Amino acid sequence: MVCLGNVCRSPLAEGILKDKVKKAGLKWYIDSAGTNGYQPGCPPHQSSQNIAKNYGIDIGKHQCRHFTKEDIDEFDKIYVMDDENYNDVRKICSHTWSEEKVEFLLNEVYPGENRIVPDPWFGGEDDFTEVYELIDKACEVIVKKYALADAAKTEAL
Repeated sequence: MVCLGNVCRSPLAEGILKDKVKKAGLKWYIDSAGTNGYQPGCPPHQSSQNIAKNYGIDIGKHQCRHFTKEDIDEFDKIYVMDDENYNDVRKICSHTWSEEKVEFLLNEVYPGENRIVPDPWFGGEDDFTEVYELIDKACEVIVKKYALADAAKTEAL
C-alpha cells in the first residue's frame, strides 16, 4: 500500500487489509510505504489512528517508511492511492518497473477507472472516515478475490 508520506492513507490500508486477512485465516505479508520519505520512523497521523481504532484496528505501532525500488520485487502487488503515487513509484522503480504489479487501490472496486483515494491530511474527521470507508471496500474485494485464487491454487496441488 503506497501513498505520499505513509502517514494517512497507506497505514490505514495496511491496517485494514491486515485485519481482513487475519479474520479470513490467510497468511499474507502486507506492508505500506510512502513515496516522499519525509517522515521515516514516525507513527501514522493521529486521525488515521483514531479512525482505525473506531473500527477496532490498531495502527499505532506502524512506522512510516520510504518506498524503495526493491519493493517492486519483494511484493506481488503494489496498490497506490493516486496518480502522483503511481508516477512516483514508476520513477523510483526505474528499470525494475512492472506495470502488472502496480495498481490504483480503488480499481479493485471500480475496475480501470483509476479513481483516487483522497489525501485527508488537511481534512477533518469526516475526511478520514471517507478515506477509511473507500479503503475498506477495496480491501474487502482484495481478500475475496485473492483468497479464491489462493484456494484454487491449493486445490490444484
